[in-house]
Amino acid sequence: MNQQLAGYAPTPMAARMENHGRTMLKVAMASGQDLYARSGSMVAYEGFIQYEADPPAARQAAAQWVTGEGSPVMKCSGDGLLYLADYGADVVVIHLNNDSISVNGTNVLAFDAHLQWSVEKVKGLAKLAGQGLWNVEIAGTGWIALTSRGTPIVVDCGRGQDETFVDPDALVAWSPHLKVKGKRSFKAGALIGRGSGEAYQMAFSGQGIVVVQPSEDSTDRLRIRG
Repeated sequence: MNQQLAGYAPTPMAARMENHGRTMLKVAMASGQDLYARSGSMVAYEGFIQYEADPPAARQAAAQWVTGEGSPVMKCSGDGLLYLADYGADVVVIHLNNDSISVNGTNVLAFDAHLQWSVEKVKGLAKLAGQGLWNVEIAGTGWIALTSRGTPIVVDCGRGQDETFVDPDALVAWSPHLKVKGKRSFKAGALIGRGSGEAYQMAFSGQGIVVVQPSEDSTDRLRIRG
């Protein structure tokens, strides 16, 4: 039986964060290299790792993240290997090199605690859709892990002169220097989203990328793990 399961064993770590398959993240933890991770996302760990739920620093920065009930992240510290997942969603690992990215609040899985980050409400969308969309802007040099409901596509907005339109429920992340505005369309109602009436889209323009997941199930955005 051990030989049959040997192919699922973790491989030696070559970086701070790596995928184990498509839907699991493994993080090499070391003293002084703390991590913020989505609350409830830990599935296993090796070594000595401590957790602090709703840490004060995160609580202050994300007091109104998604639900207004506090920060849905925990602080992880210690030495060992940490394994994270989020209901079988695909995991995308990104290394920032003196760069920044805006991530939909529900698609944040983990990021290095030394990175600069803030939580803001995306402007221009609430008046269209009747509800806000929260994004986490993360900047600096370090590692980030995002989740996607299926294999995402990365759209380069700078390739053409036209705007890029995205269903808000399918949006994962985008370059923060892109121009963003909300758009309401009746004609696109049967094409974008699951409704048959008017459709709400986010329009991106400028130089940068947009990460889109192949799912527009808005119930994913309302679920916060405890």
